[in-house]
Amino acid sequence: MADPRGFLKHRERQDRPSRPVPVRIMDFKEVYERQQKGAVQTQASRCMDCGIPFCHTGCPLGNLIPEWNDLIWRDQMEEASSRLHMTNNFPEFTGRICPAPCETSCVLGINQPAVTIKQSEVSIADEAIANGWVEPVLPQRLTGKTVAVVGSGPAGLAAAQQLTRAGHTVAVYERDDRLGGLLRYGIPDFKMEKHHIDFRIDQMEAEGTRFYTSTAIGEDITWDSLRESYDAWWWPPAPWCLAICPSRAVVWTGCTSRWSIWSSPTRLLPETTSPSRSTPRAST
Repeated sequence: MADPRGFLKHRERQDRPSRPVPVRIMDFKEVYERQQKGAVQTQASRCMDCGIPFCHTGCPLGNLIPEWNDLIWRDQMEEASSRLHMTNNFPEFTGRICPAPCETSCVLGINQPAVTIKQSEVSIADEAIANGWVEPVLPQRLTGKTVAVVGSGPAGLAAAQQLTRAGHTVAVYERDDRLGGLLRYGIPDFKMEKHHIDFRIDQMEAEGTRFYTSTAIGEDITWDSLRESYDAWWWPPAPWCLAICPSRAVVWTGCTSRWSIWSSPTRLLPETTSPSRSTPRAST
């Protein structure tokens, strides 16, 4: 575990520092500065490695929070990155824009300021990218199955990446002229700069995922044509669900109101009825 007495020695919570206002108003870049490594380690040492880590259940992704807090404190950042990426496809996204329900669930928060979990997450992600530890993960085998992912928002990208790594041939269709969906067009740069999205798109292309922009499914390509061309298709849910759980494959099957969970990256969607023109389309 992290320092057994860390939460006693370091009672104060230290968040990421903000850029000075006179500097900040000159551009549209992120508000927060990157925190010093020593400060990140000190804050990670406050994690108590609880017998029942409620932060696990508080996190929609089930991140192994006490484990990578311990690795941060031990200055094993590459191992921390590996452990973080086990449950999170895009920690540099969630580390910036997630509302951090894990911190609300932190046991230390009962009588002290909660552990800076979100800060630890983004620090791991940024250092991993800066040091070249995040590389394309190529599939070990190809299944011969093809999947179309409709929408390149956070859920669509995460589903596409997992399916590609499982060996399926995946194509992502985006109706806008740039990839990213809600991440690109719904989140301002002062919260998350767009080069983070571009980095992940490059990684996914190197893994074998194909992307098509300015293509509206139902208009430029019919649903019937999509079903004929691919073994399965995946349609992300509404934005409110993406914000809660950006990396879990929650699937709306066809035009029904039935929700189902994609429990395995190797499982393909069942054959379903294509959505009609009158069916409300979930935003991507």
